[in-house]
Amino acid sequence: MRLFLDSSVLQAAAGSTSGASRLLITSAKREGWILVTSAYCVREVEHNLPKLKPKASIDWRRTIKPALTVAGTHLVLDRPLLYRAVKDRPVVITALSLKADFLLTLDRDDFHDLLGSSVYGLPIRTPGEFLKGLNR
Repeated sequence: MRLFLDSSVLQAAAGSTSGASRLLITSAKREGWILVTSAYCVREVEHNLPKLKPKASIDWRRTIKPALTVAGTHLVLDRPLLYRAVKDRPVVITALSLKADFLLTLDRDDFHDLLGSSVYGLPIRTPGEFLKGLNR
């Protein structure tokens, strides 16, 4: 299963060792999940890391970033995308172009109307919702 992780999920995984976001990272290999993100999301995380505790930067470099496949940011879509959050359009478009099975985000402000639904068949969930949906 291919999971696209938004920068909010990556930041949460770097900032806390106990949340659902970190559990996704640490469980991915065992579960056979392919964790993908975009260069756009990586830049956003690395810009915001100094705002987190110092250990977050270490965890980002040692644990989180090595677990990811980072793709270029794709900004081409062969159909319209009506989505009000302009800054997150590249995230949705890249996840679609990478044929992700899920887009996982914690950005409730920008994704609030899409959480629990889907865009062109791409389900958008929080990490917790995704993990609960596995029924494990």
